[in-house]
Amino acid sequence: MEIFLEAFEGPLDLLLYLIRKQNIDILDIPVAAITHQYMAYVELMKSVRLELAAEYLVMAAMLAEIKSRMLLPRSNEIETEEEDPRAELIRRLQEYERFKQAAEGIDELPRVGRDLTVPRLDAPQARARKLLPDVCLEELLLSMAEVLRRADLFESHQITREALSTRERMSEVLEKLKGGAFVPFVALFTAEEGRLGVVVTFMAVLELIKESLVELVQNEPFAPIHVRARAE
Repeated sequence: MEIFLEAFEGPLDLLLYLIRKQNIDILDIPVAAITHQYMAYVELMKSVRLELAAEYLVMAAMLAEIKSRMLLPRSNEIETEEEDPRAELIRRLQEYERFKQAAEGIDELPRVGRDLTVPRLDAPQARARKLLPDVCLEELLLSMAEVLRRADLFESHQITREALSTRERMSEVLEKLKGGAFVPFVALFTAEEGRLGVVVTFMAVLELIKESLVELVQNEPFAPIHVRARAE
């Protein structure tokens, strides 16, 4: 009595096992012999009262059909025109074998939890310090250009202009920055003063930066620029 210890995942898996066991070329399957062995396995499954999947019976019917077609006498002309009855079965077996080999290759790879154990160590609680990017002069000039563009909307023809002092404007800027809070750079400008007022305010901010009285801050590159007074 022959006992099958191999576990098959389906009819194609069983067929591939029978072919490889006898070193048969998959492109030239002896359908009669393979069908006989396949049916013997199916009958064995029935005799031990194991539940037999319907797909095994479908494959048995397919093998019987191929066997009968190959046993029928055919003329030479029909034989050259008609496709080999085994062609579809061979194609399915080759495709199944490729996927089976790929699955076995993947299964041999090291697997976390089976072959590898990833150590875990809780890190001490740490407070991340966010590094703020430096504010370059080009970005400062771009912000000033945007304020100038808005100031042009309030440009009007006047015969006399009120004199604007850079030193007085520096004091006004410091007054706005009281308390150490961040103030948007563009909020220091008054568009209604026109281009002259924007330029004076910009010069006042540059003087304050030069004298280390204020600092410029950005949360991230190309983000809006903010100004705050330096701590004493």
